[in-house]
Amino acid sequence: MKYKIRIKKKRRRRRLYLFFILVLILLFLIILIIFPKKEPSAKEETPNPLIPPPAPSLKEDKYIIQKGWTLTDILTKHSFSSPEILELRKETKPIYDLAKIKAGHEIRILSDQDGKVKLVEYDIDEANYLLLKKDEGIFKAEIKGFPYEIKVSMLFGTIEDNLISAVNQQNEEDYLALSLAELFAWDIDFYTDLRRGDNFKIIYEKKYLNNKFAGYRNIIAAEFTNQGNPFQAFRYTYSDTKEVDYFSPDGNSLRKEFLKSPIKFGRITSRFSLNRLHPIRKVYRPHYGVDYAAIPGTPVQATADGKVTFVGWNGASGRMVRIRHKNTYETMYLHLRRFAKGIRKGAKVKGGQIIGFVGSSGESTGPHLDYRIKYKGKYINPFAWRFKPVSPLRPEFLEDFKKNIKKYCLAFETLQVIFSKTSSFI
Repeated sequence: MKYKIRIKKKRRRRRLYLFFILVLILLFLIILIIFPKKEPSAKEETPNPLIPPPAPSLKEDKYIIQKGWTLTDILTKHSFSSPEILELRKETKPIYDLAKIKAGHEIRILSDQDGKVKLVEYDIDEANYLLLKKDEGIFKAEIKGFPYEIKVSMLFGTIEDNLISAVNQQNEEDYLALSLAELFAWDIDFYTDLRRGDNFKIIYEKKYLNNKFAGYRNIIAAEFTNQGNPFQAFRYTYSDTKEVDYFSPDGNSLRKEFLKSPIKFGRITSRFSLNRLHPIRKVYRPHYGVDYAAIPGTPVQATADGKVTFVGWNGASGRMVRIRHKNTYETMYLHLRRFAKGIRKGAKVKGGQIIGFVGSSGESTGPHLDYRIKYKGKYINPFAWRFKPVSPLRPEFLEDFKKNIKKYCLAFETLQVIFSKTSSFI
């Protein structure tokens, strides 16, 4: 009997060993697929870095600009006279107005051993900085991009509670989860449609500056399986117009006429109904919208491109926005707390644009959004209506698109095999 038990344990260890070998091979295949080896070339030259490294003798002083500070407050600490600062602003203004430096941004002063300033760097935004370099006694201005290193990463996750927590559990930030939700927002409502066990795979770009994580760039490809239904998205750039969009494997656009939800993360408390008990009037009457409960101030987005036809107070509806869309559609957003900047009658809006914020104005028992849609003047159920997709991939690019996405499809399949095998051994 002891002999047989020993044999079984030996076989189990052997199965585990073979499984882990398989996992390593599959991971190696994914690396080859996503990160093809670059052949060395004798003619290839090492690219010059965007920021020339400062000479070892230069001393760097860093300042985080405080509210109320001006350039004069900083440069006077480095022996600049008022006339020199005025001249510097004058010379730099065609490139960037130094009077517009903002609180919270960083400015770096690099000086030689004698204390003479040789370089000034000011961070304009996350992507660009202003470089002032002294050449023959004159500062020359140039706007340069940060020398980010872009790395491609892959992520596999399973929904236990919500999308953000699932992404956080993989040591990634909320922004990646929100970007994924935005990508599939035309097909999935990430509050009402999610189920435990739904899973996602993402191939995406991360930015690094001086070997430190500096944010996310683009999602290259993604797959989300919701209630057993897989949705895929692949980023594609047209070679002629450089226009970028996301498409399904067959070349259809992910975007449809309307987004699935006007709130990215909100809880549905009441659905479209022809006979609902009114919570205030206590009578049965039709409810032609969908109510989303959310904390006051939650952003509300237009669900499609259109033109604003009404902004203001509308009796029991409280603060309301009405938008007219193409193909005789019309949407309404009720009980708002306030309107977004620039939202006025006649304004043109884009799908996904913030138009207002959740409130409890008008006849309302608590903060929520009442969202309604009309088609040819009649109210429709947003969840039951089939909206058409927008323009698909241009036919002349379909072959190139399918060729490009093959490696990502293979990577998704490989990831699925790895994780299905892993779960069977747990």
